[in-house]
Amino acid sequence: MATQDNVIQTQADQKLQAEFNEWAAAGRGDDMEDHHSDITNQTIELMDIQSGDRILDLGCGTGWASRRLAAIANRGEVVGVDVADEMLRRAANASSSFPNVRYVWGSAENIPAPDSSFEKVLSVESFYYYADQGKALDELRRVMAPGARLFILINLYRDNHYSLRWVSELKVAVHALSEAEYLALLTKHGFENVEARRIPDRSPTPEVYSGKWFRNADELRDFKRIGALLLLASKPK
Repeated sequence: MATQDNVIQTQADQKLQAEFNEWAAAGRGDDMEDHHSDITNQTIELMDIQSGDRILDLGCGTGWASRRLAAIANRGEVVGVDVADEMLRRAANASSSFPNVRYVWGSAENIPAPDSSFEKVLSVESFYYYADQGKALDELRRVMAPGARLFILINLYRDNHYSLRWVSELKVAVHALSEAEYLALLTKHGFENVEARRIPDRSPTPEVYSGKWFRNADELRDFKRIGALLLLASKPK
């Protein structure tokens, strides 16, 4: 993993690092795989990954999606980037059997990779945490090869009203943009072939819901039916 020596962190990144190191220590990084497995698998199918692709997993957490990507791009390379060093430590420990995966510390506004490094980029459930989403998109465009494809998957967005319940509960600031606002943002920052899709969560729903976010199982089913927002875009050739 990359060290943080001589790296200047923004205050927002410091808050994210502290919060998600706590998540990692509490095992919540591993929970993300259970919560987002189906929508991520559907997204990976749409990525049309080739065996030699170079792929960035931005906000990789404990690396569960990185490993899924690496199993397909078996002659390529997957680079997982995260601001939480404890997440990365756990990701590296869980990925010893994947020689084509490596994890490096970095932020969305300072990705530790040369220009034009990746043919595909995946970001699962992290983009709404980035303090300056425009700068993050500029940085992604920098590290993407000409014609490379970007896939941003998020459950928290304005058009799914259930997800807005999380905003006041999280300890770090988040963006809750609409689908239309995200499409405009991607276009503004130089991407083309910009589109959005809804990815319904097809995972089983218990008959009785006992969590804190939904009043009952019917609300959870409706949340899953509305689905996650998948943003797709290309860097111009």
